[in-house]
Parts: sequence; structure tokens; C-alpha cells
Amino acid sequence: MAMADQNAGPTFRLSMLIYDTRYRSLTIQVIVLIGFMAGGVWLVNNMLSNLSDLGKDLGFGFLNDAAGFEISPQLIEFSSTDSNLRAAIVGMLNTLMVAVVGCFIATIIGVAVGVARLSKNWVLARLMTVYVEMFRNVPILLWIVFAIAIINDIFPVPRAFKGDNATASMLFNESVALTNRGFYIPSPIWLQGSMVVVIVFILSFIAAIFFGKWSRKRQEQTGQILPNFWIKLGMLIVPAVLIYFIMGRPIALDYPAFVKFNFEGGLFIRAPFIAITMALSLYTAAFIAEAVRSGIMAISKGQSEAAFALGLRPNRTMQLIILPQALRVIIPPLISQFLNLTKNSSLATAVGYIEITGTLGGTILNQTGREMECIMLLMLVYLTISLSISMVMNVYNNSVKLKER
Repeated sequence: MAMADQNAGPTFRLSMLIYDTRYRSLTIQVIVLIGFMAGGVWLVNNMLSNLSDLGKDLGFGFLNDAAGFEISPQLIEFSSTDSNLRAAIVGMLNTLMVAVVGCFIATIIGVAVGVARLSKNWVLARLMTVYVEMFRNVPILLWIVFAIAIINDIFPVPRAFKGDNATASMLFNESVALTNRGFYIPSPIWLQGSMVVVIVFILSFIAAIFFGKWSRKRQEQTGQILPNFWIKLGMLIVPAVLIYFIMGRPIALDYPAFVKFNFEGGLFIRAPFIAITMALSLYTAAFIAEAVRSGIMAISKGQSEAAFALGLRPNRTMQLIILPQALRVIIPPLISQFLNLTKNSSLATAVGYIEITGTLGGTILNQTGREMECIMLLMLVYLTISLSISMVMNVYNNSVKLKER
């Protein structure tokens, strides 16, 4: 019994929460958490009190009121009699359109510029350096305004395409018109049977993805390299083209044509969208190029030299050895650049492109006076979009990171 009493640990005392290293860390975390929660409660109560003094209450019923304004462009139908909620959704879709198109273009340009900066061609490498330094060191808002100014000053007005005395002409066999209001291009006409072609194309795209995975596994096992690019391209195009002709060409094109004072028909891509998309893409591409360059430079030169000694050509070495390893370094900063591009799209109001900030944080806020609710919803929208982008990119990052064995 005496031995059991000697081995028994000391009884728990409240002072141990501070002086015992086993509990001190947990105690500090709990105190900090309680402090943050208390601060949050105080801020909310203070906000509600101030709103009450101003004769306002916190509510979102204004989202059901008629918007009373128009939005252009629109990915879904919208009129001034629709609700503020629908106006906010239209603005959010416009934001997503800029984000998706901008990220796609910026990635292509950024990867190309990052690789070109490492070129042994001195002129090409210096030109890419000038591009990167020029775009990185000028505020994005200036590039956006500069882009819209270029479109307004360089491209002709629509009436310049009018009549026999026209001073401007359409491109690509009279199918594309570039004006200072925007670009007019052919738009698809979906006839009966067009959905079959679309479904076949989607299935072909999925099949091409699975073929790429199978091809990589086969290459790892046998060392044989298949012409993946051409095979994937054939898998995408050939089935869809065959179905297109079998179904009697169910997808036609509507070409723009000048009628009276403006173009009619086709697809109209407005100048503000072109300006904001190209400015954000070129600006973000400069940062992506640096991430690509640093990722490639992080790979030991000995691996390239070993590949060359085995007879691999430079493009194959870059494709099979350098880039797969560099992606582990490139992806994390690439995620940040995608998020920056999405958030920088809020500057589109400067050139008249209406997105979520222009609707929910602009017109709706001014008309309803619900500044607190509008800002809270605006923050929630950007937070949701940013977290979604991060989640998708993190899934891809986990698929390319080095896995322990």
C-alpha cells in the first residue's frame, strides 16, 4: 500500500492550468478563443445598437424588391422589374465569367512567358523580362483603363463599316467585326439534334482524360511514349464531327451583319469585358511567369543533363522530367494568383463592366441604403468563390505532390 501511494500522481489543482506545462498551452488557447468570441459579440451588439439609433434594422427583405435598373452583359435573362436578388446573381455570374476566362488566358500566357524567360535566345529572354517587369510594377487599375482606351482609340466605330464608302472591313471572310464598342463574332445556332453532338463531345473529353492517365501508367511500366496530344485531339474531334454530319449538321452559325446604324446578329462581346479580361490576364500572367520560372529553376540541372545524355530532346525533357517536378513548386503561388485575379475583377466598374461589386455593392446599395447587408453579402460571395477556387486547386496540388512510399 505504501508503494502504491508513492507512485500516485499529484491531485489536480486549478493552479496547474497556468504552472503545469501539460495544461498551459490549452489554457492560453481557451482564453484567446473566449476573447475573440467576446470581441465578436461586442462588435455585433455595437452594430445593432448603431443601426437602431439610425432607425434601421438588420434584414434582407430588400432582395425581393424590384431592381429598377438594367445590367449588361447578362448570362441569364434579366430586366429592371426583376428582384435585387436576381440582379446580384447576374452580377455574380459576370464576375465568374471574367474569373474563369481570365485565369485560363493568364495561365497559358504565364507558362509560355515563364519558359521563354529561360530561353537561350537572348532577345526572346530579354523581351519577356521587359514584359514581366512592366506589368508587375504598374498598378492593375491603370492597365484596365489603358486597355479600354486602346479599344476606344484604335478600333473604328460601327458606322465605319457602312455602305460602299466604308472605311473599315470585317475580318475572316466578312464574319468578324472589331469596333470600339466591342467585337462582333459568329454565334452558334442550336438546331434539333445539337444536344447529341454536345453529349458526344463531353463523353469524348472524358475519354481523353482517362486515356491520358492510362498512357502515363503505360509509359511508367514500359517506357514507350505515345503521341498523346494527337491521339487526344483525334478523340475530341473525330467522334463529334462524325455525329455532326450524321445528324445533318444541327449546329449552324449566325453571322453579324451591319443593318442601318449598327451590327445585328452574331455574338457581341462588349469592350468593357474585353478590356477587363485582357488587362487582368496580362497582369496576372506576369506573376504566373515568375512562379513558373522559379519552379523550373528549382529543379537540379543535373536531371536535364542526365536526360540529354539518354538522348531525350529538350522539349521531351521539359515535358516529362522538368515540368512534372516543377508543378509542386508552381501550384501554391498559382492558387494565390487565381485568387488575386478573381478579387481584382471588382475593379471592372472603372470601365463600365457590371459585376457583383457594381450590382450588390453599387447600385443596389445606393438605392436601398442597406450598406451593412450589401457589404456582408458581397464579402460572403467573394469568400465563397475564393474558397471554391482554393479547394479545386488544392485537390490538383495533392494529385501532383510527391508521395512518400
